[in-house]
Amino acid sequence: MAFFKNIPYELVLGWRYTRAGRATRRNGFISFISGVSMMGIGLGVAALIIVLSVMNGFQKEVRDRMLGVVSHIEVYAADGAAVADLPALLSRLKAHSQVLGAAPFITAQALLARGDDMKGVLVRGIDPALEPEVSDLSADTQVGVLQKLKPGEFNLVLGRDLAYNLGLQSGDPVTLVSPSGQVTPAGVVPRMKQMGVVGTFSSGHYEYDSALALMHVEDAARMFRLEGPSGVRLKLRDLHQARDVARELQLDLGPGFFVRDWTQQNKTWFAAVQVEKRMMFIILTLIVAVAAFNLVSTLVMTVTDKRADIAILRTLGASPRSIMGVFVVQGATVGVIGTMSGLLLGLLVAFNIDVIVPALETLFNASFLPRDIYLISRMPSEPLASDIWPVAIISLVLAFVATLYPSWRASQVNPAEALRYE
Repeated sequence: MAFFKNIPYELVLGWRYTRAGRATRRNGFISFISGVSMMGIGLGVAALIIVLSVMNGFQKEVRDRMLGVVSHIEVYAADGAAVADLPALLSRLKAHSQVLGAAPFITAQALLARGDDMKGVLVRGIDPALEPEVSDLSADTQVGVLQKLKPGEFNLVLGRDLAYNLGLQSGDPVTLVSPSGQVTPAGVVPRMKQMGVVGTFSSGHYEYDSALALMHVEDAARMFRLEGPSGVRLKLRDLHQARDVARELQLDLGPGFFVRDWTQQNKTWFAAVQVEKRMMFIILTLIVAVAAFNLVSTLVMTVTDKRADIAILRTLGASPRSIMGVFVVQGATVGVIGTMSGLLLGLLVAFNIDVIVPALETLFNASFLPRDIYLISRMPSEPLASDIWPVAIISLVLAFVATLYPSWRASQVNPAEALRYE
């Protein structure tokens, strides 16, 4: 009991007013308004955490799947020609402490034709023995599929959606049309070559699964009339160091080579995601602000209802500062409870969204993320402390700021005026 006697009366009264102490109709309404404000803050905080977590997960999921196909760093000859001394370049690049693997490649645009169906594709010539060092395709495809790409056989491994769209299966023939045609007396004729499909791959990224075709690097060089690989792909120990490593390699290799990291290859997409995330944070923070400033009306009503109590406290020696503290405690209590409940709800949903979304899709028989639109087919989530702490702090600050004016008004109540009609 001694502990409770030492609690400042501002805290006791603030908590009692939050619960609307006396069970009168007016106090019950004030308690209802406090509950609505608390619920608004909680839902705003939860929505902010869930949205930011989903956007973080979406960005990470697409980035990881993209980097399963796209290399961390690509090195090209500056003049666009084939790499002159490939073994020496590979050895030089692997000497860097951040480089885990290196593999030559050729990239070119072409057309795939099967009957009347024709589709533009990105053809990548790879070395099946070195490709696992720089990409995750070997882990995502059927066992040994890449090893079926042998020089001189002109075989293709297609993205799963690309093969589906053209109605192709393993063993089917398909015609590859190169835009770099050959000159004949009748004019420039596109170069065509019948290829065999030996398998498919699925990276989980629709953009690549629907438009990428893999072939052996030597066959690609013959098909597109190149003297050798057009560049080298690198995999790093830490993908976040790609920009710094690319800068170091560019200085080391000199002007004869052009070095590009993964952030430059998809710069527009990542910039768009960051802008969208920033705007969603601002919009949802405004929702939290609206809920927080509902406390103003709650406290104004409480002050009006408690004028007699305030006057009595003032006549008993309470200072204006103490009166102000009572109502600051009431508003802060609503803000803290609302923010904490929002944090718990938001984190609960964010950590279990991989279960909640499939259940909702099954319930409503709908697909929230069509693969051909959103690149991925499941709802990812990655709650980050760097997002959660600012949300909680902003919510608490807004709730505290909303209490200042009504609390100040309460401290200015004149005891004589308040008790005149009591």
